[in-house]
Amino acid sequence: MAQDTARQPPPTAPTAPARALLPLILPSVTVGIVTSLVFVGVSTAAEKLQHVLWGPLPDALGVGRYSVLWMFVVLFATGVAVGLVVWKAPGHAGPDPATLGLDAPVLPPRVLPGLLIAVGLMLAGGPSLGPENPIIAVNVGLAMWLGQKLVPRTPDALWPVLAEAGTIGALFGTPVAAALVISESLAGRPLRGRLWDNLFAPLTAAACGAITTTLVARPTFDLGLPPFGHARWGDVVAALVIAPAAALLGMCAVYVFPYVHAVFRRLRHPMLMLPAGGLVLGALAAVGGHLTLFKGLTEVGELARDPGGWSAGQFAAMAVVKLAALVVAASCGFRGGRIFPAVFIGAALGLCAHALVPAVHPAVGVATGVLGMLLAITRQGWVSLFTAAALVASPAVLALLCIASLPAWLLVTGRPQMQLHPDGTPIR
Repeated sequence: MAQDTARQPPPTAPTAPARALLPLILPSVTVGIVTSLVFVGVSTAAEKLQHVLWGPLPDALGVGRYSVLWMFVVLFATGVAVGLVVWKAPGHAGPDPATLGLDAPVLPPRVLPGLLIAVGLMLAGGPSLGPENPIIAVNVGLAMWLGQKLVPRTPDALWPVLAEAGTIGALFGTPVAAALVISESLAGRPLRGRLWDNLFAPLTAAACGAITTTLVARPTFDLGLPPFGHARWGDVVAALVIAPAAALLGMCAVYVFPYVHAVFRRLRHPMLMLPAGGLVLGALAAVGGHLTLFKGLTEVGELARDPGGWSAGQFAAMAVVKLAALVVAASCGFRGGRIFPAVFIGAALGLCAHALVPAVHPAVGVATGVLGMLLAITRQGWVSLFTAAALVASPAVLALLCIASLPAWLLVTGRPQMQLHPDGTPIR
């Protein structure tokens, strides 16, 4: 009798009735749309300012748009402007960005305007960071504040989850990325009901955020690389080499990160840290060229349009310079995320492999390079796989990515992350 009992499978969690999920639809739809509009609004404003800073303004002054002098001037001025916001804005534009990941804290409403201004200036000025972390933080704070006021009976814990999912859906233009991130975060928590019941509201918010961004801004991650057909043995070997190599290079940045952060922290004041960071970024841009500026998504598209347009050494130099710029920008106090610059770095490494060994298909090189770099920088397995696959838009590459992720993950798991505790020690 005891044996029969032991052989019985564990009871499955009951499925939530539809009446329990229906009330979540309206808040989820609203949050998804609002998070997308915030993201699109900040991105559009930053793009317009970027166009002025790097177009008509240097033309009017008779300075080359991407001359060494102008890159120094704009990056230093960006450091001064963001430093002023961090110094004077209520709440100092949020906590130290080196301590933040995709899971954003709930910030009070008075902090959000300063954070929005800081990220907009950063995106326009050229530091190598993306918008994801601060935009998620703004949307989480906004959703919590408005949700508590307008729908006070809704549990407070729901609003951050909806805001994160909606923003991730908006950032990537698809709810799949948000579903993967939320599933990964739920893996270590006790769940009430089925997994899909717990994903219902976040997935709704992510879908609405993604479709809103798609309708308003029409983003795309497909780099338009030559199509990849059936995998061959050489592709498997290339994937197993490139992804771990990218992960190793990413881990070099992870290990250096707390030391660079500590150097900038010794300056103590944002009006010293950020301008100093701007000067270092100007020097790096002078070495790597203008393609190593900004968040990197537009620039990686330029690389992909002409995979044979640069030598292996040039691709390698851009990858190393961009990685150094990412470490500096994230250490000195610029408000931004690390995913989009990591995509540029991984893509440059993959194209470097193609330039060295022409038999390496550009799609395989880019996808596996991005995969390895994102695993090291973000430690988000599902997001890394999804982003790498989305860049090449070829179903055949998925199997290669899953194989390549195994040795790359073994290199990064259990090691420090590119995120710090408030005392400056790395998170493991």
